Formats: sequence, C-alpha cells, structure tokens
Amino acid sequence: MTNRFRAPIGAPCWVDLCTSDVDLGRSFYAQLFGWEAQQPSPEHGGYFMFTRQGVPVAGAMGAMGDTRATDTWMPFLATDDVERTLQLAWERGSTVRAPAMAVDDLGTQALVTDPSGAVIGLWQPGSFPGFTVINEPGAVLFVAIDVHDYKAQNAFYREVLGWEPVEEEVDDHHYAGFMDPETGRPLAGIGDEVENLEPGEVPAWSIFWQCDDIDAAAATVRSLGGTVIKEPQDGGLGRHARVADPVGARFWLCETKRN
Repeated sequence: MTNRFRAPIGAPCWVDLCTSDVDLGRSFYAQLFGWEAQQPSPEHGGYFMFTRQGVPVAGAMGAMGDTRATDTWMPFLATDDVERTLQLAWERGSTVRAPAMAVDDLGTQALVTDPSGAVIGLWQPGSFPGFTVINEPGAVLFVAIDVHDYKAQNAFYREVLGWEPVEEEVDDHHYAGFMDPETGRPLAGIGDEVENLEPGEVPAWSIFWQCDDIDAAAATVRSLGGTVIKEPQDGGLGRHARVADPVGARFWLCETKRN
C-alpha cells in the first residue's frame, strides 16, 4: 500500500464514473470493491464520491441537464496550472471540452480531447488532492490507452503534461509508460495494441483497479449483472481481466504480481 499527499504533476489523480443508472452503480461498486457510496451533492448536480475505509477513491454522477450519461470511466491528470495546460493542449490541436472551472475550494477542473479523440480530465488541486491511496485492493492501479497513432499520442502527453515516459518495443508494438518519479512504478501508459479494442470501439482511457483475487472479482462482476469482456489472463502488471458494469461502463481488474 502507498499513501501519498498528492499526485505527481501529470499523473492520474482522480477518476469519475458517468452512469445512466446511479442507484445501480452505487450498489454494484459498493459490493464489488467494498466501497461506501456517499450522499449526492445537490449543489453539484447530484455528484457523489465513493470512499473506501473513509478515504475518497472515485467520483460518480448521472446525466446532468442536457449532458447525457455516457456510461464511462474517465481519469483526471494532475496539473499545477490548468490554464497553461489548456493553452498547451489547444496549441497542439486539442479540443477543449470543458474550460477551467473552480469547484468550490477543492480545485479547478477542465476536460480536453487528446490526439486519439479520447477525453481526459485535468485537475489543479486546491484543498482536495484527489485519491491519496494507491497500490491496494479497491484503489486505482494504473490508467492506459491503446491508439492508432502512437507517436502523436506520446508527443502530446510529453509536451502538454510533461511526461518523460519509459518507452519499449515488443513484437512490433510500442509502449510508453509514465512512471512515478519517487517509486518508479507505472502510473499511466500509452500503447498501440489496437487489436485490444472491441469491434467498433474507439480509443478511450481505461482504469485498472487492483484486486486481491482476479477470478473471484470476475465472478462477482457476473453475479452482480456485469459482463466479463476478457477473461483473466497474465500480463505485465499481473493477472488482469476486462469487465463492464451492468450498464456497460468498461474497466479493468488487476491482481498484481506477488514478490
């Protein structure tokens, strides 16, 4: 387990679920991960947090006004100057999906699209740093994306978020891993294994959640009405499986390698 005061600049620091069935989502993730679903905030459009042992791990919301629920998970990356990050993103061809907006004294958020068309959040912390526990079951382990134009995607995150990824090529596939500057563990990754995408699926950032027992977790997903898209298999971080909640929001489960 790792506790941190706040995320390194450029690293994943928070994740949001946008769901078309809030009540079902509250129940599903509470039973799968042992989370507690907090009460919705009327002043923030019904947005609420999931906590684990009293510590925030993720946020969630349903449709808001004219904005429909997309049934997706989305990560936020940490920045110390969200306006400058937006400017850099715009100069490199990004579309600003939501301009910088202060959320009380908690921090400032914005949304952009990256070169693959995937939406990514930006978060400049105020009093709220995002999730502070990693490397334990029920917490975010990693975020990743597979894209068609690896070079453009890699360059964007280098230039806009300051990534200095570790790159490798294996079996004609490329991979760039953004590593924690203190621990050296991977926090985010870009690859070009687009064969991992389902037919008709467009690139999107994926959340990997750590679990103790991947086979038991996959079985729990099924028992709660979710879907196992890819059965548990061995991979770089450990045994992992791609799953979806009952309304189709996709994510990964990962049982990390034991030393």
